[in-house]
Amino acid sequence: MSRRQKEPLRVVTDEERTELTRLSRAQGAPAAVVARARGLLAVADGESFLHATHRAGRRHGETVATWVARFNAVGLAAVEPRHGGGQRKRYTTETQERILREARRPPDRDQDGTASWSLSTLQRALRQAPDGLPTVSRSTLWAVLRDGGLRWGKDRSWCETGTAVRKRKNGTVTVTDPDATPQKT
Repeated sequence: MSRRQKEPLRVVTDEERTELTRLSRAQGAPAAVVARARGLLAVADGESFLHATHRAGRRHGETVATWVARFNAVGLAAVEPRHGGGQRKRYTTETQERILREARRPPDRDQDGTASWSLSTLQRALRQAPDGLPTVSRSTLWAVLRDGGLRWGKDRSWCETGTAVRKRKNGTVTVTDPDATPQKT
């Protein structure tokens, strides 16, 4: 016999049930979101926390109890995973945009000492700029550039994902892949 639930699931609205059903069947959603939606739907259908745990692919009933408590408090936002540990991001959205602006700017040979950006030269430029970031690390730069849709090219520079400069008989042209944006996600 199972224990009494400390915090039972509140009444689930029709819109919430529809969204939970959609998320529980989603092929492209993260596995954690799908599992949480399945577990919450099972509890909403009247199953015990233990059965809901098995339906969600988890082992411990306290997991579903935690999901239920969070769902009662914040609603559908409970299916989205929160910060899972480690250091929180130090840099705000404005700071990340500052890094991307600097990376998209063509380097000045005299001022920056390079013809193309590398992580080290970009780091040096950002640290020396008057409005720069004196403690930015190369790993932070790499993560921000990757999240911003830039990738490392063979010519040792960062370029937009889905674009390439090609040499042709009549000069150079920029080629754009129209399917690059869906491939990034």
